[in-house]
Amino acid sequence: MTRVTVEKIGGTSMTRFAEILGNIILRDPARVYGRIYVVSAYGGVTNLLLEHKKTGLPGIYARFAQRDEYAGALEELKKHLLELNRSFVSCGLDLDAANRFISERIDGLREYLGSMSNLLASGYVSRDELLSAARELLASVGESHAAFNSANILRQRGFRADAIDLSGWGEAEELTIDQRIAKALAHLDPAGNVLFVTGYCKGTEGVMREFDRGYSEVIFSKVSVLVHAAEAVIHKEFHLSSADPTIVDAAKIHPVGNTNFDVADQLADVGMEAIHPKAAKPLELSGIPVRVKNAFDPDHDGTLITREYICPDSKIEFVSGSKKVSLIEIHDTRMVAEVGSDYRIMEVLVRYRVSYISKSTNANTIDLILWDRDLKPPMLDELKSMFDSVELQPVAIVCAIGSNIAKPGIMARAAKALADAGVNIITVSQTARQTNMQFAVDRQDFITAQRALHAELCE
Repeated sequence: MTRVTVEKIGGTSMTRFAEILGNIILRDPARVYGRIYVVSAYGGVTNLLLEHKKTGLPGIYARFAQRDEYAGALEELKKHLLELNRSFVSCGLDLDAANRFISERIDGLREYLGSMSNLLASGYVSRDELLSAARELLASVGESHAAFNSANILRQRGFRADAIDLSGWGEAEELTIDQRIAKALAHLDPAGNVLFVTGYCKGTEGVMREFDRGYSEVIFSKVSVLVHAAEAVIHKEFHLSSADPTIVDAAKIHPVGNTNFDVADQLADVGMEAIHPKAAKPLELSGIPVRVKNAFDPDHDGTLITREYICPDSKIEFVSGSKKVSLIEIHDTRMVAEVGSDYRIMEVLVRYRVSYISKSTNANTIDLILWDRDLKPPMLDELKSMFDSVELQPVAIVCAIGSNIAKPGIMARAAKALADAGVNIITVSQTARQTNMQFAVDRQDFITAQRALHAELCE
């Protein structure tokens, strides 16, 4: 029997569902069945439920956690979701059924949050545990809504389709994430149905606690592994290209046809996610290839990510980076004769649950590049108490990444390109595996540096 494919559709794409139907789900009449879709909430909905992912603007959860008034935000959310429902009537959505579904969920949210508020006020329960439960509860609603609507539209069009709601809404049974997924899919026939699975899954470990906003790709990965998918496909709103088209001229960049999981990890480490690292690893170990496709360019094969791929030509595949990072320079004259300076620093970072992006060292200095969001004042104060000098400098990191860049002269070309563009290199890092050259530069040079590297190494 032909193995199924598991496909992830992101929130922005879900909002353009009429195009998704034509470009993906119903594009090939011979391949409508045998496909499982893991769906995210419609674009922007999770921001309204929790908080805005980029700006931090408070959503319902943030208001609830801060004990601000959230009832108005809940009503605005309901209006927004009902309006979304109306926008899918032309696709075939049963509007009455869809409105009943989401209205019941919003009414249930109101009751749950009201009860939680009373419990918080009583002082008899752990605030952290209750807020964690509230965050899980809120996160589940967007995915359940999207899965219900998608299956409904397909059924209205005459296809066999089901929504697989992993949110555990109203269920008291305690299951781990893996157990709930296995139970939900145990007796289903993907080969004869179109299945829409929620990108959120309720579990005793808490999917938000474990993965926060990256949870939908992790659920996608777990479903793929469970059904032994022939391929795991991620539909995005763009191609996985040699550079960010908002930074480098779109006419100069190009989609990358093949790469490997090591390169995907390097991209994720600086915020250019082909796939979430915690989603990628199970797929890699299970030998399931990942294909990243542009949902709105269905004729393009996209980028195939496999474990074994090595580019036949030695070249840079991607230029990427971030300007939301800072460099911590830790200097101490005793390092040169002392064992364990790195260890002492790492102990501090582990306690604060902070992972660094890059590290450069010499006899008495250790430089770390960290995400700005991880620069916790108590952590910095602790480091300052341990060493002679700890200096913080806002920087940008730019990277030249590829599956086969071990060629004499590439580093020299990269450094010369930056110098010719007037960019000063603050630190540089590359491991012996030679998949990623990382340069820390002044933050103001972020765009100039990426354009210079791309022009020299990719164009």
